[in-house]
Amino acid sequence: MVKTVFWGFVLFLAISFFGISLKAIIESPAGQENLAYLAQLATAFWHWLLLCLMLFRYQITNLIG
Repeated sequence: MVKTVFWGFVLFLAISFFGISLKAIIESPAGQENLAYLAQLATAFWHWLLLCLMLFRYQITNLIG
């Protein structure tokens, strides 16, 4: 957890150092399209993970009883 916060802070400093505006990137049409694509990938991964967990649970339940 501490490492994640540290590296997030380092990334923030690097972005600030190079003068990159996150607001401009996120509000741009390409940025919006990329965010939508990432959200779609995250949703698909989440559904796949839930399916795997349900199948695992089903197999364990049938194995035990």
